[in-house]
Amino acid sequence: MTFPADTLAPSLDDFARIARAAFDDLPDPFRQLAGEAVIRVADFAEDDVLAELGIEEAFELTGLYQGVDLSRRSVLDPLPQPSMVFLYRRPILDEWAERGNVTLGELITHVLVHEIGHHFGLSDDDIDAIEARE
Repeated sequence: MTFPADTLAPSLDDFARIARAAFDDLPDPFRQLAGEAVIRVADFAEDDVLAELGIEEAFELTGLYQGVDLSRRSVLDPLPQPSMVFLYRRPILDEWAERGNVTLGELITHVLVHEIGHHFGLSDDDIDAIEARE
């Protein structure tokens, strides 16, 4: 999705549409495994979330996975709350403006895939190693 120069910054709804399109463009097996995760878009993470993560500056967190990842689930466990992937609009916009070498859609896709990786049970190091191979 491109935006004319005289357009306002993309809204939360715009971000949600871009994220939905990014999710829909993922390979089918990836989408099926991630299918139960709920994608939410907010301007920033809540203060209590930032405090829990030890993050002082809200612009440092572009996305977050909350839930029980697939590698830790058991059929004997009670049904967990739905897994959630949060995308934080303002930090993503800030990073996009600073980088200048990716489209907004590419960056949203990157953050979305990173957080879905956590849903699969991958650590940040695992995800970084996968990205380094690409």
